[in-house]
Amino acid sequence: MHEYSLVEALMRRVEQEARRRNALAVHRLSVRVGELAGVDPELFQTAYETFREGTICAKAPLSVTRVEASWSCPRCQARVAKGSVLRCAACGVPARLDDGGDALTLDAIEMEVP
Repeated sequence: MHEYSLVEALMRRVEQEARRRNALAVHRLSVRVGELAGVDPELFQTAYETFREGTICAKAPLSVTRVEASWSCPRCQARVAKGSVLRCAACGVPARLDDGGDALTLDAIEMEVP
């Protein structure tokens, strides 16, 4: 249920950006949710629908893109297959989680400015 607090933080951030730019309205929001972010995309969407009423985002749809977790070798950049040992077969180096696989990221705010 922490999705509700995440949406609350998202709304504060969007309102802050809108105020900075003297926006008249927000028309669309886009976020990315990593597979390992600990966020349920459907619950996040539902929380957004609840919180946007009465805000500058009242008419702004939310686009949620899911990002699969993936790992690669930090030395040779070789991809490590999902479900395998998290170590590079060529280098023997521990794999690193690629960007976005464990993050909730605000990608875009489409807003109307004067």
